[in-house]
Amino acid sequence: MAEVILNSLGEGRFESYSAGSYPAGEVNPAALTKLRDAGHETNGLRSKSWHEFEGPDAPVFNTVITVCDNAARESCPAWIGRPVSMHWGIPDPAAIEGSDDEIRQAFDNAYNELKERIAVFLDVTMND
Repeated sequence: MAEVILNSLGEGRFESYSAGSYPAGEVNPAALTKLRDAGHETNGLRSKSWHEFEGPDAPVFNTVITVCDNAARESCPAWIGRPVSMHWGIPDPAAIEGSDDEIRQAFDNAYNELKERIAVFLDVTMND
């Protein structure tokens, strides 16, 4: 969701990517629903491993933000170019087990927190 939110709010000034250490192989349907309900385009989204962003052909990042609440305990790749790294501990809504309403609420919460943090990030980076 962060990839879509940043690409949307950044209005073309950023090119963001989302990837994980253990991708599921498909974008979570509840994430797609939340993004569509919030007015975002979801065509072309796919589940990606961060290994796609390693090596000599990978894009060079200025900033890397980890978002899952358990990512801080994982070892991350050494990114090309030594980007600024931040960690936002946001509970992974895909890990929620429960009713459809509980799952939807988890995705709503994650989306809202990501959107708020990304808006602050953009405010800081765009006004320097």
